[in-house]
Amino acid sequence: MATARDYRQRRRSRRDRHGRGLRGTLYPATLPAAASRAERFDALVLDALEPIEARWRHELTKLDVAVDDVPEVRENGHAPADGVLHDGAVPLSRLVPAGVDRAGLPTRARIVLYRRPLEARAKDPSELAELVHDVLVEQVAGYLGVEPDVIEGE
Repeated sequence: MATARDYRQRRRSRRDRHGRGLRGTLYPATLPAAASRAERFDALVLDALEPIEARWRHELTKLDVAVDDVPEVRENGHAPADGVLHDGAVPLSRLVPAGVDRAGLPTRARIVLYRRPLEARAKDPSELAELVHDVLVEQVAGYLGVEPDVIEGE
């Protein structure tokens, strides 16, 4: 059963009365400006991970890297979970160890980066790239059980 709201949305989407709206996409899909903020962040994470993975490829075969928009914050007052990298009270990333899920299937270890808290702490794209790299280095070091300086090769 169609409602009045459905009808209005359908009508708005198919008609631009005075021809003043965009006729198509603002930028062609091949240009970097056409990418969304989430897509640009994903590309940034891949760029930051590439040198780390090149050096530690054999040790990182059982590790996944994921991106979430925001962390799931529980208000139960418990101590922060292991593997969570905080900036104050806000988690920036989390290292989830390998284990078994609710269905009894094995899971791989993964690093989850939280996009919105990381973007909020950076003033410009270069600072964001540096912050993402630093967070990845910290989490990979925690996963491998070594110091962060060892990961960067210093």
